[in-house]
Amino acid sequence: MITALELGLIYAIVALGVYLTFRILNFPDLTVDGSFTSGAATAAILIINGVNPFLASGAAFVVGTLAGLITGLLHTKGNINGLLAGILTMIGLYSINLRIMGGANIPLLGEETTISLLRQIAGSGWTSVLVLVAVALVFKVLIDWFLHTDAGLALQATGDNEQMIRSFAVSTDRMKIIGLMLSNGLVGLAGAVVAQHQGFADIGMGIGLILVGLASVIVGQAIFGTRLVIQATMAVVLGAVIYRLAIQFALNAGLNPNDMKLMSALLVIAALLLPQWNGFRKFAARRKKGRSALQAAAEATLTKDANLNGKKVS
Repeated sequence: MITALELGLIYAIVALGVYLTFRILNFPDLTVDGSFTSGAATAAILIINGVNPFLASGAAFVVGTLAGLITGLLHTKGNINGLLAGILTMIGLYSINLRIMGGANIPLLGEETTISLLRQIAGSGWTSVLVLVAVALVFKVLIDWFLHTDAGLALQATGDNEQMIRSFAVSTDRMKIIGLMLSNGLVGLAGAVVAQHQGFADIGMGIGLILVGLASVIVGQAIFGTRLVIQATMAVVLGAVIYRLAIQFALNAGLNPNDMKLMSALLVIAALLLPQWNGFRKFAARRKKGRSALQAAAEATLTKDANLNGKKVS
């Protein structure tokens, strides 16, 4: 359970990155399958060469942003379809990652990593989970803050209506590149932390990662909603944790580990179909109506208090 929670909180960083492209930019970015491994490979090779693990993780973030930059340039300057641009970058990164690692696998057993330092300080119990909760929340708050800045609002507008935001002299190409760089930077950082958590970096560790990210985003937002950015990002974090717990429960129940990808696909399908179910729609409508009634009552109370205060003053 503790391991599943730890992995869920680490993969929450991946989910936040996928959220930026999939939900905010409305961009189907498959670069993450390659940038995740690039981050893991970069951190692993630096750590075994004596670099501080925190600096190595920072370098993984930078490598991830460079992967996002390549996809962004292919799409915006090369006029290549976004989906194809991500696939091309992902394929190219496979060979680059092999070059970085010098092989298909780099073991980190016995090396000092961010996870080993965390366990030395906090132990391997619930304290380490609480530390990772704090880390995930820090990234969530940073994303919330960024999306409320001028650049973040322009990024959201680019995903909603490119033609409209162009009329305000905003470069949608630049916004897409920034979004892709930030997204893949987070994914690369998460890849570095996952490699340090599991004790090795492997060339195949990023295969199918987009499904994990999408499952976290879709499941979380289907359950917790997306009305506000703050609510949506929290839903993404919780969705990543729920996804990892579901995987752990399935394994504990005796499911074959080879069927995990199939289970992930079925989980995403269920999350996509759930909002279309009439029973769920009625429940969501009742919840929305209840919120509207509470909001109206609160506004009426405030208005009444203001009127009473006004009479007292007069």
